[in-house]
Amino acid sequence: MKHDKSFAWMMAIAIAGMTMTACSLDSNEPEKPFTTCPESETMLYACGVNESGTRSIVDAQDVLFTEDDIEWFNITTREIKFKDMEEPLYKRLVPFHEIKFYLGDNDLFIVSSFVGDWDSRVFTDLVLHYDEITDPNQGHYYLQDCYPLQFIDTDEVKANIKKNAGQWELFTYYLESKGKLRK
Repeated sequence: MKHDKSFAWMMAIAIAGMTMTACSLDSNEPEKPFTTCPESETMLYACGVNESGTRSIVDAQDVLFTEDDIEWFNITTREIKFKDMEEPLYKRLVPFHEIKFYLGDNDLFIVSSFVGDWDSRVFTDLVLHYDEITDPNQGHYYLQDCYPLQFIDTDEVKANIKKNAGQWELFTYYLESKGKLRK
């Protein structure tokens, strides 16, 4: 019970501190610089981070997706289902080194890489995995603690899971509050 109260306070403080949010561009409008909405509620969104480790907040194309693009997230399988987009998400993800998730103006967590089934590298931190082998007609996205999953029991992965636990809980709690969480 004590944990629930402290988590509720953490959520209240996080949401109260986040008054600015990213605006997505209407697909009928010409491209414009990234803008902020001064009177909007908090929004979950993800930006691509280039090789130098910086995100260009001026370039609206660096915003890869927002909570509006997410249909649901399954907490058990960690599948994140995106709505159909004009350009497939996997094509937008390719040029970025990392993906940084934000809740309002606050950093939530960093996904160390976007990986596909064809990737032979080992990642010991959070990744966005694009699985197109299981269902070749429609790829599936998963937020996984490592890639490939056979390394989940290593000390490094366990330490990263522990490090990300608070942000992960905030992420799932926020999606649940938006009716986008499946169990």
